Amino acid sequence: MGSKGKMVKDPGIPNVVIPEKACEDEDCPYHGSLRVRGITLEGVIVKYKGTKAAVIERQYLYYDSKYKRYERRRSRIHAHVPPCVNVREGDKVIIGECRPLSKSISFVVLSKVS
Repeated sequence: MGSKGKMVKDPGIPNVVIPEKACEDEDCPYHGSLRVRGITLEGVIVKYKGTKAAVIERQYLYYDSKYKRYERRRSRIHAHVPPCVNVREGDKVIIGECRPLSKSISFVVLSKVS
């Protein structure tokens, strides 16, 4: 149970810390009706200026078979940030795929990696 007496759901993803703070957001995987399915990724928040939306950048290695070596690549993903998850720019976070919430947002921030 949350601090306001509202039920808290477990999204079923390992290594995710369930927040103590409760929220009234309908698009929250813990206190709302948003389901997390698909892939989970780790990244760093590079922009968090909009309301409940952030840009997460993840870096990964890509194998180039022609030159038989790896190259570093990065991608930026837009994600919804529930009010109960306390994050800022520069924090390393875990994001999970969900249904499309807007034109560019199909991920939700699940927790901060310590």
